[in-house]
Amino acid sequence: MHEIHPASFRDPAGFIFESGGQIYRQINQVYKSDYDHLISSGLFEKLVSQSLVVEHTEVSGPVADPATVYKVVQVEPIRFISYPYEWCFSQYKDAALLTLRLQREALQHGMILKDASAYNIQFHRGRPILIDTLSFTRYEEGTPWVGYRQFCQHFLAPLALMSLVDIRLSKLLTQFIDGIPLDLASRLLPFSTRFKPGLLTHIHLHAGAQSRYAGTGSQEKKAGRRISKLGLLGLIDNLESTIRKLTWSPKSTDWSAYYQHTNYSDASFEAKKQTVKSLMREVAATSILDLGANTGVFSRLADGDDSLVISADFDPGAVELNYLEAKRAGTTHILPLVMDITNPSPDIGWHGQERSGFFRRGPFDLVMALALIHHLAISNNVPLRMIARTMAALGRYLIIEFVPKSDSQVQRLLASRDDIFPGYTIDGFRDAFSHEFAILKEVPLQDSQRTLFLLQRR
Repeated sequence: MHEIHPASFRDPAGFIFESGGQIYRQINQVYKSDYDHLISSGLFEKLVSQSLVVEHTEVSGPVADPATVYKVVQVEPIRFISYPYEWCFSQYKDAALLTLRLQREALQHGMILKDASAYNIQFHRGRPILIDTLSFTRYEEGTPWVGYRQFCQHFLAPLALMSLVDIRLSKLLTQFIDGIPLDLASRLLPFSTRFKPGLLTHIHLHAGAQSRYAGTGSQEKKAGRRISKLGLLGLIDNLESTIRKLTWSPKSTDWSAYYQHTNYSDASFEAKKQTVKSLMREVAATSILDLGANTGVFSRLADGDDSLVISADFDPGAVELNYLEAKRAGTTHILPLVMDITNPSPDIGWHGQERSGFFRRGPFDLVMALALIHHLAISNNVPLRMIARTMAALGRYLIIEFVPKSDSQVQRLLASRDDIFPGYTIDGFRDAFSHEFAILKEVPLQDSQRTLFLLQRR
């Protein structure tokens, strides 16, 4: 029997499993009626044609659980799984709007989303897409949307907090795997949001209703409430309007404006780009992790036909700009994510396996760490040997830029602290990294004291 994927055990309608390097979804007998309607109504075909839901193909096997199976489908793989607490604001907003669009389309085909989990959305080929085809169920006139509370907790509350309180509050989702509790969101949001009809209704009053009906089932069922299809469409419109009004713009932080204040001349910066591009092509990587990617300038040097670039940075503003540029340009091979290598996303959920930590979602063909090592070694006191071991665990090849103490950026870091880093030299770098890597190339950067290295894991 094939093992159920650790993130796919909660829904009795079916589950994901792997076999022979392929991804399959078993659809159970209890979902037979809903699945047949999903296909016969044309809903699935329409959503696939618009790249709104992941594509699948019905197959005869393998079967993971013969006692419960109705059908097995082979699923188009998502090359890298990301989570809501790793998304920038606009990624999160696009995922929320996609969920509402799916709900509206489902109603037109006699179906409704039975859940509205942000984890059902992934970024695939540059855009959000639904990966859980079992989210749809037959719609019966008058029934409320049972996924409404989940949508508010998974989408509206995080977006409101990110927009109106602090962009970093999306990280609360690592502590609340089923979305941010509405009573908590209500307390954290400014009092003025009670005068915004959408937030008043869907967060503040909704939180109060949850409190009143706690322990008695959903407030919709407790109240015996019925809502027409027209009313549901009105609810979707209101949620969409509320979310569209939530905005966030990155401030001109040191990091989101980093490339405007480097000590590179235009010529040396261009030379660095050409050198990095040449090294990337030399290793012919198809999966790339760009650490400290900032706004993705160097991520965009990767050839896009077959590659996937995870363009990661700890600064939400830089990642926001990166995503908006990728979206504007129609870039499909770059996935910007908010991720701090010194404190990456952890394993969370049931048995610590439901949502994998960032490092467990590798390794990559190539890791890039440009203008990063001095921040790790000096700002964060991470020894060079430990940096080398982590880089080796992440990828087979490494393009890394060594920034010496004489560099103005390092001098700025040392201006406010004692220099307790006698081993932070280019020879110390070579020695530390030689335990994990072989040095393939060493390229001094034009008009700079910095050096680019191409390394291969031993």
